[in-house]
Amino acid sequence: MKNQKMYEADDKLISIIRDNYNILQGLGAFGINLGFGDKTVKEVCEDQGADTYTFLAVINYTINGYRDNDDAGRLSIPTLMTYLKASHAYFVDFQLPTIRKDLQDALDETDNLARLIMKLYDEYAHSIRKHMKYEEQMVFPYVEGLQQGSASASYDVETYSKHHTQTDLKLRELKNIIIKYLPSDGLHNNQLTATLYNIYNCEQWLKEHAEVEDEIFIPAVRRLEQKAKHTDVSAKINNMINPNIGAQETLSDREKDVIVALVQGMSNKEMADHLCISVNTVITHRRNIARKLQIHSPAGLTIYAIVNNLVDISSVKL
Repeated sequence: MKNQKMYEADDKLISIIRDNYNILQGLGAFGINLGFGDKTVKEVCEDQGADTYTFLAVINYTINGYRDNDDAGRLSIPTLMTYLKASHAYFVDFQLPTIRKDLQDALDETDNLARLIMKLYDEYAHSIRKHMKYEEQMVFPYVEGLQQGSASASYDVETYSKHHTQTDLKLRELKNIIIKYLPSDGLHNNQLTATLYNIYNCEQWLKEHAEVEDEIFIPAVRRLEQKAKHTDVSAKINNMINPNIGAQETLSDREKDVIVALVQGMSNKEMADHLCISVNTVITHRRNIARKLQIHSPAGLTIYAIVNNLVDISSVKL
């Protein structure tokens, strides 16, 4: 049964650990080191660079299954990414090798069944590494691109969601085979039992990890994706309205002065007098402006000048 207590930013972190010691590994994944005394969750997170809201969202979900349906917009994607990447590293670099060594030590290497069990474990470990490598090579770079406002045209969060299948079936099978069919003598029984206990914990951890990705990470990425695509659409619409908005950088200061004078209704002669240049120079500037901006009408140049803050719309005679 899940713990029904909801933890908040002002709760002492040591109290949460006392109630739920299984979150200890999660602390490291958030980049939180031990030795924080009696500080609150908020104080510890602020001291160690983790987003408090995101930390509590993951902790409350894994402890009591609570998830705020409206929290996707408040979650910190960088904090979630740190958590998931560190969780992968912990599981692949530490947990899998540790269980394999314990299992190997607990089995009789001369027994054929024991060798088959080790083969089954290695197949399971390979599937987990493959799954996590996919996320590191495909999903995480995609999300990092979204954070920079770039939505990939060839990948999206739904593709990831469909790919995100269960990977713990082999572990469950391994556990059941050991319990049902593997005889052990008194010398190895305690070691095998301890290894089984670790396998059960591993199975539970993997289940919670997958649920955090499904219920917290994917909705947050989906929201980020929608935001990036909205920004992209807005940029395209803006370019349709003013396709040459970037061309302002190519205009000289004098050419901008000519545009402003033109918007103010001056003739070529008046512009020449106003800017202390010849009429021929004014005509040359106007020709260059039209070529650079591909805008030839006074109305078009007026719109350009307003959009690019060369003139205030209140000063334009419409």
